[in-house]
Amino acid sequence: MRTPMRKFPLLAATLLATTAPHTAWAADEAPARESNSGEKAAQAAPAKKAFSTGVAKGRDLLDTAISASVIDEADLAKLSVSSVAGIMQNIPGIRAETSDTDGFSAITVRGLPLSADGSKFLQLQEDGLPVLEFGDLHFASADQFLRADLTLSQVQAIRGGSASTFASNSPGGVVNLISRTGETAGGLVQVSSGIGYDLKRIDFAYGSPLGDGWRFHVGGFYRQGEGPRAIGYDGFKGGQIKANVTKAFAGGYIRFYAKYMDDRQPNYSLFPILLTGSNDAPKVNDLPGNDIRRDAYESRFTPRYLGVDQNNNPTTLDAQNGLRGVTKSVGLEAQFDVAGWTVSNRFRFADISGEYNEALPMITAPAPAVAGLFGGSGATLTYAGGPLAGQAISDARLLAYSIRINARHNQLDNATNDLRASRVWALGEGKLTTTAGVYNSSQTVDMYWNFVNSINDLAGNGANAPVNLTSAGGVPLTDGAVYAYGFGFGVPLAAYHTRYDLNYKVLAPYASANYQIGKLAIGGSLRWDRGTVKGRVFSSSLGGGRIGETALDINRNGTISVAETKVAILPLTQPAAVDYDYDYVSYSAGVNYRMAEPLSVFARYSRGARANAERILGAGSLDPNSGALIDPSTAYNVVKQAEAGVKFRKDGLTAYVTGFWASTGERNYQIGADASGQVVVIPINRTYSAKGIEFEGEVREGPFALTLGATWTKAKITKDFTDPALEGNRPRHIPSLSFQARPEVNLDKVTFGTVLNGTTSSFAQDSNLLKQPGYVLVSPFVQFRPVDRVTLGVNAFNVFDKLAIVQIASAAIPAGGLTNAQVMNGRTVTASLRYSF
Repeated sequence: MRTPMRKFPLLAATLLATTAPHTAWAADEAPARESNSGEKAAQAAPAKKAFSTGVAKGRDLLDTAISASVIDEADLAKLSVSSVAGIMQNIPGIRAETSDTDGFSAITVRGLPLSADGSKFLQLQEDGLPVLEFGDLHFASADQFLRADLTLSQVQAIRGGSASTFASNSPGGVVNLISRTGETAGGLVQVSSGIGYDLKRIDFAYGSPLGDGWRFHVGGFYRQGEGPRAIGYDGFKGGQIKANVTKAFAGGYIRFYAKYMDDRQPNYSLFPILLTGSNDAPKVNDLPGNDIRRDAYESRFTPRYLGVDQNNNPTTLDAQNGLRGVTKSVGLEAQFDVAGWTVSNRFRFADISGEYNEALPMITAPAPAVAGLFGGSGATLTYAGGPLAGQAISDARLLAYSIRINARHNQLDNATNDLRASRVWALGEGKLTTTAGVYNSSQTVDMYWNFVNSINDLAGNGANAPVNLTSAGGVPLTDGAVYAYGFGFGVPLAAYHTRYDLNYKVLAPYASANYQIGKLAIGGSLRWDRGTVKGRVFSSSLGGGRIGETALDINRNGTISVAETKVAILPLTQPAAVDYDYDYVSYSAGVNYRMAEPLSVFARYSRGARANAERILGAGSLDPNSGALIDPSTAYNVVKQAEAGVKFRKDGLTAYVTGFWASTGERNYQIGADASGQVVVIPINRTYSAKGIEFEGEVREGPFALTLGATWTKAKITKDFTDPALEGNRPRHIPSLSFQARPEVNLDKVTFGTVLNGTTSSFAQDSNLLKQPGYVLVSPFVQFRPVDRVTLGVNAFNVFDKLAIVQIASAAIPAGGLTNAQVMNGRTVTASLRYSF
């Protein structure tokens, strides 16, 4: 489920290319050749590259009992997406819900539940270390602080398998974005622009050996523009720069790297729609003047508004900051041989901050209904801003009672170190590989949530304007369209008005052993995670006499208005303590049999877990005096998995088929919807299970190539201790089938092809009443090389402009049909010019 605030609209009423896992090796260091020649990269078959994610030591993938995929740099250029979640939609087994912006996404793997935004069971990494220790922090998912650009060498993914034991909080898998490191001299410069919309971008990357074992790489991007949806201002603005320097020596290397990122994107979240048809076959209709594929709820007429800061003082909030991520990081990576052991260490410190802004309708209704509901009989409405400022509203145009969310990421700093040592021993007629390591991390979570209720029209096209409400007696009930500096309707005023000031420390020793003899390989790994959580939470919802609301002169005009009598504040003098520990054991065991040179079979069983972060620190789960969890079992969720598969690779044909089973339990609180479309708070105490089949394939014959991917999943709620009626239902947003295909032709001067992505229907909520329609998207691409080193490219995402539903915020078609939905972008065409040198 999305975060609680994202479902409050219920109160009222690609992208997608795929790349099969290319021939790869599991290894610690990736000595892969980097290609900077656009024309050569386009024609060449994928090179053998190292696979370094979630494994202990190098081995041909046909000799390992894991399910893994690699997207190479040449393939990344063909994708019609820019977001990290959009790229991840190209990996079989992974479901990424996104509108192609970094931050407002929900990611899961192999049918594990989508209980919130972010990536709870799947860890996002950059160069082998986590971006955040917890990928599903409220309003701060890991992909908000991660960007894809020309500095990427490849994207590696492991599903299940040893991910449980070679990374913390990653029982479902790991996706790792790996940077170029300058093995060969050369660079790239690329400029790109939207066709029919305003978004300009420049990327660059350059690397080279320096002699005496030294090499370097530097690159980044900058972009600016409104973007593919109408919002009336530059929603995209910012970029990043990354650099690394490597010193190679006999038996190892040492690498220093750094990154600076400051980038903002608009939040393409929920948008008002009209649902018709039936629950089994709903039809999504645009409201007058709106286009859900090309509009967003943001507007140039509502950029800033007043609110309260974390010290309970009036402040001005800037919604145009959108989803902003700021990261300043430095790191060290080293590998060397000592007395027969290969020792490696990765360290990174990241200073992370940012902001999350979202606006969405809680209630959508004709103007008279809004006036009557919030102002009483005889109340009147006038425009508070925009081109119609001061004009009265006397007709029945649609208005929205909205919630505006601002979450300040004061500090999400992350410090991580992963030290391991491996050795290969001759044992009998085989080889025994042993690995031992220790992982340490410190994750700060210092953030503040602020909420405001306001009224606006639904003009669309980036022109939604604020609306004031006045009582029949002439008393203003809003200030600049703000009805309450908190929640003014439906829930307590100070609900979710919270500040977290926390630190999570993780210590995790781990070990593995793998024995290979002839065609047989047997291995196992073990990890013990211990976490320590300390800090404070400020929230009136924790009770104990904590005050959460007051009257305050927000606009500082010397008087208290009606809206200013409804101000949510923090109980600054009564913080709740947070002080608890947890620990759990993860293990994984697998067997692989190389039946023949091109064919192997494998099987694996794993048990891992995911520690819960700030989502469990609320009333009913936290003792505010001692800081302990009322129920210690809520500290983490266990995930059990089994998989078995067959891998075939010969000449130009690759085919991997894996059957999987997974189960997990969850105890949490979830905001959902009932059959009438009304919001409900659901206490979650459930177990889930999922089984299915993944297929990845690739065929190459001369200039023709075809990659295929498909995942069939049968997921269900196996036990619900709160609502047994849900037992046997399919968890929401989990389709039975998702699939991808990418045919392409590589000629001397041109490469062209198309990306096909499809999914069958899924349920909007766990009640399994309203179905979210499936879709098939077609996204062609062409790359033309008129002269050496120059590539002209055109990518057309969703060329047929199909409506692709990400989520519908209702459990059933509500009375009147008005609700909210999130969708993928409509037709989005981008042109690029790349120069290689």
